[in-house]
Amino acid sequence: MGIRSVSEHAPGTPVTGCFSCYLSATCLPQGLTPEESAQLEAIIPPSLKLEKGHALMVQNSAFKSLYAVRSGSLKQVTTTESEESLVTALYLPGDMVGFDAIGTDTCPGDVIALETTTVCEYPYERLDGLCNGIPTLRRRLQRNLSQAMHEERLRLHLLLSRKAEVRLACFLLVISERFRRRGYSSRHFRLAFSRGDIGNYLGLTYETVGRTLAAFQAQNLLTVRGREYRLLDLAQLARLADSTGRRQRRA
Repeated sequence: MGIRSVSEHAPGTPVTGCFSCYLSATCLPQGLTPEESAQLEAIIPPSLKLEKGHALMVQNSAFKSLYAVRSGSLKQVTTTESEESLVTALYLPGDMVGFDAIGTDTCPGDVIALETTTVCEYPYERLDGLCNGIPTLRRRLQRNLSQAMHEERLRLHLLLSRKAEVRLACFLLVISERFRRRGYSSRHFRLAFSRGDIGNYLGLTYETVGRTLAAFQAQNLLTVRGREYRLLDLAQLARLADSTGRRQRRA
């Protein structure tokens, strides 16, 4: 089945004001005054609602906007010249989508909703112009970009780690921290990412992810029921993640 474009279905209801959004503390409006938030809201179109399997961005299409994930989750799949499909990014609520398209003005992969997902769109040219008059917004945008670069370096570090258990422990701790930053539980969460997606992202097979999760459960590090994860021993997971080099802290 081919990828279904977001343009095939209508946008959702108008976006809630940035200043009152529950994710504003981790999104672009952080640190803005009410007046500055109003200027930002003025450039944001109605929010987009994507059903599972629909594409927010398509590989090699022209880059026009950044997106903030309000609910749901997405993955970015990049198809190489040899027709290999690689999961190159995973997005959760509060994450920004599209930073890796700014340099080339083209989308590096298909960004696909893994469940019903809502995003806010920031038309990039208008956002860039607004940053010229709001230094706080410019700094926030730069900080988010820096954080995205840091996460990519961490992913490369994971791919260079030889042990599957180290890669998976690091991954779970990063996900845990991302949920904590957004006000959710750092120990109990649901992931729409399949084991195949996680394995592809970490350079592991589906079977290896399954075996490693089973080993973690046997060691009472976590429990997994379907896509519900409960981390029972964060300290031991952190020690495991540090066992072949210290896990980099998020910016």
